[in-house]
Order: sequence, then C-alpha cells, then structure tokens
Amino acid sequence: MRADRLLSILLLLQTRGRVTASKLADMLEVSERTIYRDLDALSAAGIPVYAERGPGGGCTLTEGYRTNLTGLTEAEARTLFISTLAGPMGDLGLGKALEDALLKLLAALPSVQQQHAEHARERILLDPIGWFQHREDVTHLATVQEAVWTERKLRIEYRRADGVQYERTIEPYGLVAKTSIWYLVGASAEGLRIYRVSRILKAVISEDGFTRPNDFDLATFWRESSTEFENTRMQYVVLARIAPVIVEVLPEIFGESIERTIERAGPADKQGWITMPLTFENFHVAQHYMLGFGAQAEVLEPLELRENIIETARKIVQFYLPEWVVGSAELTR
Repeated sequence: MRADRLLSILLLLQTRGRVTASKLADMLEVSERTIYRDLDALSAAGIPVYAERGPGGGCTLTEGYRTNLTGLTEAEARTLFISTLAGPMGDLGLGKALEDALLKLLAALPSVQQQHAEHARERILLDPIGWFQHREDVTHLATVQEAVWTERKLRIEYRRADGVQYERTIEPYGLVAKTSIWYLVGASAEGLRIYRVSRILKAVISEDGFTRPNDFDLATFWRESSTEFENTRMQYVVLARIAPVIVEVLPEIFGESIERTIERAGPADKQGWITMPLTFENFHVAQHYMLGFGAQAEVLEPLELRENIIETARKIVQFYLPEWVVGSAELTR
C-alpha cells in the first residue's frame, strides 16, 4: 500500500510540479506527517525530491528529473483503453491526438497487457451523449479553450436561457463537459459564474492576461456548484393523484429515485390510483408535465396549478370542438 502511495507522490510531483504537503495529504487521504515520511523514503531511494516550508513553499522534484512509466497493473491498462464514441475530446480537436497517444502507449506495454487493453477496447464502449440529446453547436469552443489555456481575458457576447443578451469580459478558469454539453467557468466583475458554451454568440481573446488563483480547484468548484444547483432547482411541489399507467413511467421521467416516493405514497385507491408529491423546477415546468399526463393525473395542490390546468384544458377544448359543444352545460358546469 505504501509503495503505491510513494509512486503516486512521485507521479503527482512529476506532472504538477510544486505541490504543498497539505495538498498531497488531502489527495492521498493521509496526514502531512505521513507525506513527509514518504518524501524522506523517496529521497533515501535516490529520488531528487525536497520540501520547502513557509509561504510559496511545497514539495517538488529537481528540475528536469523524469521517471519512466512502468508498473501499470492489468486494471490500469484496461481502464486507459476502454473505447469511447466521439465526444468532448473530439469537440476540443483532440480526438486524433488521443488515438495516437494511446497507440504509442499500447506499443510500449508488455505483450500480455497489450492483449488486455485490446480486450477492453473490443468489449466496453462509453457513449457520452444522453438519450434524445443532440450535440450542441459549440462554434466558439476553440477560442474559449485557447483563452483558458493561455490565461488571457475573454470578451464574450452571451445569450441567457431567457433570451436576454449581454457583453462581458471574463477571466476563463476552466472548461467542463457535462455529458455532451460544454460549460465555461469564469470570473468577472459580477463574480465567479458558469456559462454554457453553446450560448456564447461571440468570443474575442483579449491581449490582457490574468492570474488564475492558486487555490482554485476546478473539480471541487464544479462538484459543489452542481450539488447546490440540484438542491435549489427542484422547488415546486405538486400533490397529484396518478393513474397506474403513469406511475409505471415515472422512473423514466424523474429518475429511479422517484421509486422511493412511490413506495411511501401508501396503498392505491379502488381504481388503482395513488396520491403522491411530484417536485418540479418551477410552476411552468409543472404545468408542462401535468398537462402532458392528460386525464391520467389529477393536480390536487397547489390550487393555482389546479385552476390553471382546468382553464388551459377548457381553452384546448374550445379550440378543437364546435362552438355549440363548448357552450354545453357539460363543459361549463
């Protein structure tokens, strides 16, 4: 176990340069004292590693030192060569480079591991695009990527989801691909924000550079932002009476977590309908789904949504049926 950790420290320092003992301890889930003991062990083994304490300090290797890639396990080799359909790497223009890099790595592996790698590529395929989801137009992705890479400010014209457009100068910290959707994380006078790349109408790289904060971690920021978004997005709760035919497809619409809500709903009535809460992003999303369920779901609460569904249904009937039918007592009572 310690040998794996020593190798991890060596590779982290080789790929990231100077890293604090505290950061290494967090990444490897050990104490700082353990990290310093491991550094002493690496040094005793002839690895030119040293640590500097105080502000600006950290753990580092002597400049120019490199170690050869050796000791890949069977599982590690398999993981590297699992096949993927064209996705984020292709969007970045790196699909061919990735294939070439994997080919070179494959050639460097022992023959047994080459067989394991080819075995994985033939049997496991990762498709990054969700069902019924199409690849978005990311015309300005290359420009955004260059600004992120060169740490230069970016002037963008952006269209929000509600259609409002504005211009903004941002400091691009990083790019994130969520399934096949690209997002830009950047700072401006308005603070740290997330921008959907497909909504960028124009992007111009400035001559002005910026300094990316040393303590900014893209993965941590994205994970925390995603959790906050999911927790705050679903806020509109609807109490509904739902027919069996709709209950069966709820997991496909809301995800498998809805099954716990169905189980807590209690016994069905004589017609097999159950009463349970459904949570939506807002009133309009709830209206869209509940109207789509037609006569197989009844809104009980909130009253504003129930009345809206009744009024909308009346307008639909009025649109499709002759005037004398709409005026009948059956439809107006």
